[in-house]
Amino acid sequence: MINIMIVDDHAVLRDGLKTIFSLENDFVVIAEAESGEEALTKLEKNVPDLIIMDINLPKQNGVEISGKVKKQYPHVKILILTMYKHDEYFISAIKEGADGYLLKDAPSDHVVDAVRSLMSGEAVIHPSMTKKLLDLHQHADDKKENNQLTDREKEVLDCLVKGYSNKEIAEELYISDKTVKIHVSKIFKKLRVKSRSQAVIHAIQHQLVSLSE
Repeated sequence: MINIMIVDDHAVLRDGLKTIFSLENDFVVIAEAESGEEALTKLEKNVPDLIIMDINLPKQNGVEISGKVKKQYPHVKILILTMYKHDEYFISAIKEGADGYLLKDAPSDHVVDAVRSLMSGEAVIHPSMTKKLLDLHQHADDKKENNQLTDREKEVLDCLVKGYSNKEIAEELYISDKTVKIHVSKIFKKLRVKSRSQAVIHAIQHQLVSLSE
């Protein structure tokens, strides 16, 4: 059973999500809050598996609250569900520990799939935000800090951030598809991630690629 908390200052949105989740046999909404402060208070009594968090909240925004939640409850998954497409919100949310980022224009089944994906160890990024990552990478410099990865693995990681397929990575680096798979597998192991999206998010969180202009 997946226990969920919904944090959004719009009752209509909370009710809508509760209705959607009620159709799933393994989803239970155990708490809801209209502000970050209320969410933190309720977390002291009942900790969910996953929190769906809006950014536009009274007083402290969802990015700030996400950081506080992750410090106190690092195992709790956080899915940002917002109208904001701004890359500064997206990057800040990821750096504060959010596990996924969806826009409110996403179909309801995408939200359900996102919850399942996060609970099975995947990372979730709205397609339009993935493009933000690619654009940001165009301004990346070579000051990447990760002594674990070899130079070749760093090159492969750069390509993953750009959104390249294995075939495209192979063509970019003049290596075989099989060699790419081996490098990707080693990157996953060293970064302790299970998917490409997690590797990309990890790279941003740990500044393995530059976020500066």
